[in-house]
Amino acid sequence: MTRPRPLGYVIAIAVFLIDQISKWYVVERLRLPDLLQIRVLPILDLTWVRNFGVSMGLLTASTDVARWLLVAMTGLIAGGVAVWLWRERKTPDMLALGLVLGGALGNILDRVRLGYVADFLDLHFGVVQPFLVFNVADAAITVGVLLLLLRAFLTRDGADRSENVHA
Repeated sequence: MTRPRPLGYVIAIAVFLIDQISKWYVVERLRLPDLLQIRVLPILDLTWVRNFGVSMGLLTASTDVARWLLVAMTGLIAGGVAVWLWRERKTPDMLALGLVLGGALGNILDRVRLGYVADFLDLHFGVVQPFLVFNVADAAITVGVLLLLLRAFLTRDGADRSENVHA
C-alpha cells in the first residue's frame, strides 16, 4: 500500500514559509519592534514579544549556552517528528505531524538567527487574554498536537477493533 509520504512534508514546508513570511512582514514592513503594538481587531493586536523560552515561557534561555542547548533539544524533537512522519501511515496524522514539524522548524530558525523566537499575535477578549502572545509556528504546533491527541483518544485502528471482537 503506497502512502502519500510527501504530504506531511509539504504541509511542514508551507507552515514554515507562512511563519517566516509573517515574521518578516511584521518586523520589516510593519516595523512592529519599533511600534511595539498595532490594533488589528477589537480582539486581536499585533504585539512585539521576543520569546527566549519555549511554551508558556518555560526553559528560558538567558545565556548563549542555554540558547544552543534549547536549539539542540528542539532540533532533536523536530528530528523525531520528521522520522515519525516518514513512518506514519494515516493521512490525518501526517497532516498533524506536518503542522508540528513546520512550526518547530520555524521557531528553531528564529532561535538560531535571532537568539529568540519572534511572537506577535495577541488574541484577547477585553481584559481576558486566554493565550500568551504567539506566532504562526506556535499555532501550527498547538493545532497539530491537539489533532494528534484527539485522534489518539477518539479513534482506533482496524487491527484494534478486530482484536476486541475476537476477545
